[in-house]
Formats: sequence, C-alpha cells, structure tokens
Amino acid sequence: MPWNKEAAETLLERIREAGCSPMRLMEVCGSHTMAIAKSGIKSLLPENISLLSGPGCPVCVTPAEEIDAVLELAMEPKVLIASYGDMLRVPGSRPGDSLERRRALGAGVEVVYSAMDAVELAAERPEAEVVFLGVGFETTAPGTAAAVLEARDRGIRNFSLYSLLKSVEPALRALTASEDFMVQGFICPGHVASIIGERGFRFIPEDCGLPGVIAGFEPEEILAAICRLTELVSKGEAVLENCYRRAVRPEGNPLARAMLDRCFQLGRDKWRGLGEIDGSGFKLREEFADFDAEIKFETEVKAAGEPGPCRCGDVICGRIRPENCPMFGKRCTPEDPVGPCMVSSEGACAAAFKYRGL
Repeated sequence: MPWNKEAAETLLERIREAGCSPMRLMEVCGSHTMAIAKSGIKSLLPENISLLSGPGCPVCVTPAEEIDAVLELAMEPKVLIASYGDMLRVPGSRPGDSLERRRALGAGVEVVYSAMDAVELAAERPEAEVVFLGVGFETTAPGTAAAVLEARDRGIRNFSLYSLLKSVEPALRALTASEDFMVQGFICPGHVASIIGERGFRFIPEDCGLPGVIAGFEPEEILAAICRLTELVSKGEAVLENCYRRAVRPEGNPLARAMLDRCFQLGRDKWRGLGEIDGSGFKLREEFADFDAEIKFETEVKAAGEPGPCRCGDVICGRIRPENCPMFGKRCTPEDPVGPCMVSSEGACAAAFKYRGL
C-alpha cells in the first residue's frame, strides 16, 4: 500500500504535538520491525521518539543450546529434520555450526512451508523419522497442533514435533519486570492478537501499568499506532487500544485457542536474552507423548552461551540497537551471520542491515 502523504503528515504533526519528553517505544513483532525499517518510519519521527525491537522474532528468541540439541538430533540415523527455511542458517553456540552445515555433512534436513507439509513428508517417507521444528508464537502454534492431530488420526507414527513454540505474554511480563527495562509503551503484534484477542494484551495496562496499541502492518497503520502511544504516554494513560479491528476481535479466534488447549500445556522454557520463564513454552500434553521428539529421542539440552560476543539477546530485549553490537556489519552480516537476529527475515539486525540509511 503506497503512503498517503497527507495522512502521514497529520499523524506526524500529532506525534510532534504530543510532547518533547524522551519516549522509548517497543514494537514486539518481528514483522513490525521489518516494516518499520523498510518504510523508513524511524527517520520521520522526532528525535525524542525511540523505537526499540522486542522479543517478537521466534527464530531470534530460540536460545543457542536448543539449536545445539537440534543439530545433534539431526545427526541421528534415519532422522529427517523438517524446518522452516530461516532455521537452517541459525547458528548454535559454535560459530558456523547450523542445520545448513549439518546437511552438507550428510544430515537429513528438508525445508517445509507448514507443519502439515511435514506430516505429508512423513507419510511419503515411512523409512525416516520426520521431526518438525515447531517455531513461533500463538500465531503458528494452532497450525502445529492441527498437524499433530492429523498425524495421530492418520496413524503416521514416524512424525514427531520438537516444540520451540512460545507464548508472548510471559515474555513481556518478564521483560517489564527486569531492572533495566525503560520502555514507556508497546506496539502489540497484530498476528498474535488475531489469535488471543484484545483480551490477551490487557495485562499490559492492568498489570504492567503501560499503554499498548495493537497495530496492523501497513506503514500508515504502524505510524497511527505510534501516534496513539505518544499521546497516551504524554497523558500518563495506561490503556490498551486496538487499531487493527479488521483482524483482531476482543475474544480473538476461539477455534484456534481451543486447538492450542487441546494439544499443548504451558511449561517452563528458556528464551534468548530473557533466560528461563515459567509458563512460556508450548509443550505437548502427555496424551501426545508419542509425537514429542524430545521424549522419543531422549534429547538433552546442555547449557551454552552466545556465539562469540554476539549481543542478539540484548537487541531483542531493547537494551541496545543492532548497530551497537560490536559484530554488526563487520563479523556478522546476512551472508555470514553469527547470531539469529541477522539470519531471520524478521530479525532486528537483518532489518537494520538491509535498510540502513532509511
């Protein structure tokens, strides 16, 4: 959608009128991060408005030790890892070690576009143990649940799920409770909100005392969300507003939420940059244990740190900007990434590198 110059100027004027006090606003969604960078929104804002990226890129928040465990699993005989494309280049704790490298060494790795594709792959390859890497938040988790149910109903026993799926709310609660948190308002992810509804983000004003605006993904929609946030912050109003009503209802998507509850329960999980958070990871319920790759293959996750001086964890928590990482654009580039934020199509570092100067 092309910019409406008159509408954009009106929104920018309202932002300027909201006040000159410094404001740090955070977009949670990786799709918002990429849209903001591509449209050059940051360059249009007054100097007092800072936009920071949050833990909304599912590839980026997956910790290095989980990647290490997946890399070891990929080398198991007969195992065929089915994954979204972004995950293939994400390094573990050892620089340069990734699913892409393991595939070059002979591991079975296939790119799929959905969890259902992985189920079909398992049906076509009965001699292989197909393990789908479930990555994402509430947006992709229902489709993954549907794939598990499909595999069970069709008796496809050589399909299993390695769940890296995570829930947004616990992460934002942990982030706002951290001592170095200095953000005054959230641009809430429209895709996640379409599943969990407006109600799923009411904790931001009610429990965290901060304003939040659910936004769409066109540049003007994002700018409108920023405008409302600046006005709410300047007035000291902690409320939640839905600026994406064409896709987000108060109750969200009941069918998708029911699918989540049917297959998953929330358990303790680790996030890059945030550490372990109770009730933040989607884990298969006991009745689906036969489809749980961690149980089937007795995977072991060993403690590991970031690869080298990579500061992806600080980037996705809004502590630093991508450009403040000493590796950004030097040792770490899209062609030779060190951290996941430079790999993912929704990564803050990838967005900053691709659209630098805008």
